[in-house]
Amino acid sequence: MRRDSNRRQRTQKSFEDKILISGGIILLLIIGLIIGLSVYSNSLKNNSLQGGISSEQIASLVPNDQSEDTITTETESASTSIGKSVEESKNEISNNTQNTITNTTTSTTKKKSTSTSKKTSNESNITSSKNPVTEEKKEITFIKPVEGDIYKEFAKDNLVYSETLKEWVTHLGVDIKAEKTTVVKAATDGTIKSIKNDPRYGLTVIIDHDDGYQTIYSNLLTAEFVVEGEKVKQGQSIGTVGNTAVFEISDESHLHFELLKDSENLDPSIYIK
Repeated sequence: MRRDSNRRQRTQKSFEDKILISGGIILLLIIGLIIGLSVYSNSLKNNSLQGGISSEQIASLVPNDQSEDTITTETESASTSIGKSVEESKNEISNNTQNTITNTTTSTTKKKSTSTSKKTSNESNITSSKNPVTEEKKEITFIKPVEGDIYKEFAKDNLVYSETLKEWVTHLGVDIKAEKTTVVKAATDGTIKSIKNDPRYGLTVIIDHDDGYQTIYSNLLTAEFVVEGEKVKQGQSIGTVGNTAVFEISDESHLHFELLKDSENLDPSIYIK
């Protein structure tokens, strides 16, 4: 019985202790809540006071004798002034843009004009530089039609003795010593005018050249390398040396060569190189 009584007392005491502890905790929570609410309330009051002071200070800055109409007028004036400034700025920007476009267009036009002028000048220079080349005529040069020594000279204004005719005669060309069948070459560029058997100088080839020049190759054995109307180059083969000239049949084997300018006989030894 005593043990049960003690056990009940301990149980009851433990229960009372728990109640006290719980009550103390609840009391502390209530006190903390009250303190928090108090602090929050004071903070709201201070903010409210600061807001009121700011409003009063702002109000004090405005003069008492200034009416609402005056404020409205000044506002409109300021708005008008700002509007003018913006409009003027737009006009200035527009004018500047137009001036820039005009200047750019003018500059581009000047550049194009300058470029066209330079191009025309260059074309003129090119044309002028080409004209002299076109107008300048190539100098005609003559080579020896066959290798050998000239043993009978040109004699237009004086006489030479002919072994065949046994008399003194004129000689309108030069006789170049060469063996039979030696290849005869064109003295310069030209066109074959004719290939014929001359009654005095035998098988003959005549070539026309620029500027009225003409060359004659006589006493040939053959002229099988060319035909009439054919264009030939300087040094091109036209025939071979022979012994077909009746008027020079007693002379050594040779080529009878003549050079004419506008149908007038010239001394070939002066021109051939």
